[in-house]
This record gives sequence, structure tokens and C-alpha cells, in this order.
Amino acid sequence: MLTLLAQGLSLIGLALLFVGVIGFVFSAFRQGILWGLGVMLLPFVSLVFLVLHWNRAKGAFFLQLWGIAFFVIAALISNNDLPWPLG
Repeated sequence: MLTLLAQGLSLIGLALLFVGVIGFVFSAFRQGILWGLGVMLLPFVSLVFLVLHWNRAKGAFFLQLWGIAFFVIAALISNNDLPWPLG
């Protein structure tokens, strides 16, 4: 039962991450073509874009954080060597 829950949470996390990344890239391209290309191709440009254009990028950023949170919860649930019993 817990593995099914962990798989479901992983799929939800994957969907949230995917939508967040696509939204972040779209918001960068809306700001300018160079921003969009930089976010897609260069490693730290997305962080610079996030800081400089917080109002435009915060929604997609928080979607990515929620996706990561769902993955972490799924990993904690599916881990067999937990120090506490879950079920």
C-alpha cells in the first residue's frame, strides 16, 4: 500500500516539476529571447533570472519546489530502512 502511495506522489511530483520548468522557461522567453536561451542553455542564468525577475518567475519556481517536496515525501515513504515504522 505504501509503495503505491509513494509511486503516486512521485508521479505528482514529476508533473509539478515538469509544469514548473516549462513555466519558468516560458516566463524567461516572455522577458526576452536572450533570457530564454540563457535559462535553457547556461547553468546559472536561471538563478540570476529568478533573482532579477522574481515577480515573473516565482509561480513556476514554487511549482518546482512543490514537485521536489512530493519527491522527498515519496522517497521517505518508500524507504525500507526507516528508523520508525510507517505501516
